[in-house]
Amino acid sequence: MNTPEEIRLRKKAISIALIIGALMLVAKIGAYFLTSSAAILSDALESVVHIFATSIAFYSIIVSSRPPDRNHPYGHGKVEFFSAGLEGMLIIIAAIVIVFEAVRGMIVGRELQNLDWGIYIIAGASVVNLVLGWYLVRIGKKTDSLTLVADGKHVLTDFYTSAGVIGGLLIVYFTGIELLDPLVAIAVALNILYSGGKLIRQSVGGLMNESDTELLKDLVDQLNEHKREPWIDIHQLRSWRSGDKHYIDFHLTMPYYWDVETAHDEQLNVVESLKGLMEGKAEVLIHIDPCVPSCCKFCRMSNCEVRKEEFSGWRQWTVEHAIAPPKYKDPG
Repeated sequence: MNTPEEIRLRKKAISIALIIGALMLVAKIGAYFLTSSAAILSDALESVVHIFATSIAFYSIIVSSRPPDRNHPYGHGKVEFFSAGLEGMLIIIAAIVIVFEAVRGMIVGRELQNLDWGIYIIAGASVVNLVLGWYLVRIGKKTDSLTLVADGKHVLTDFYTSAGVIGGLLIVYFTGIELLDPLVAIAVALNILYSGGKLIRQSVGGLMNESDTELLKDLVDQLNEHKREPWIDIHQLRSWRSGDKHYIDFHLTMPYYWDVETAHDEQLNVVESLKGLMEGKAEVLIHIDPCVPSCCKFCRMSNCEVRKEEFSGWRQWTVEHAIAPPKYKDPG
């Protein structure tokens, strides 16, 4: 669950992004009317998308910070994936509009003017976006907010877009080849199209509870590092995310002759070892399985009185082993 300080930081960051985004939009639209440049228009349209996306992100952060309730027992964090996906779709729409306007400009033709002032305005806006994007990504990672990270990356994309526009306009300014202006706009559109596609891919993965290979590896490494004798085997490890909360579940094989209280106490040791890795932002559910005779060869219980086979070697757990069904068989 988000702390009050994390919620405050998120709201502050997205509010700053909204205000600065509006100011940058006004500046870029002004630069377009001043120059009639298709490249600058593409940059301005990207900023229009950013305003809409940031507004959606603002709402998303408010909703995702709500605690779990009767209708949403896992909280409201999934809304962040919807937000990121919608932002990606808006970026793609902006790219299509930019290409349309650039091609129309190539056919109809535009007379460029005041390019020097246009370059100054876009350069100033790009520096502001660089600082803002870095700030949003940093706060997003600090508060574990996918929405802020996505919005920050969008702003950084806006910076790279502006940098490309400036480079193209400088070439046009010094060479006088005005055809380069719409070509730069199309190049910008292709760049933000790629960015939008990545956001949608990330959003769909989150909504579909796609496995995070790096997270699973960290979980298995943590279990190996803290492994105790009674932790005979693990299997069917799964993890998914909702907002800043991670949900982890797996099967853990323990001695079949233990009573419920003993197994429960040992289960708490496992949970605590994983919560340390997730900085307390994890809910761990463990299904206890009883051991069977075929487990004896890799079971390290030193005082086991019902061992059927000598211990032959400790099994180093891997991600492939942990996510799979059990490798041993129950003779019953």
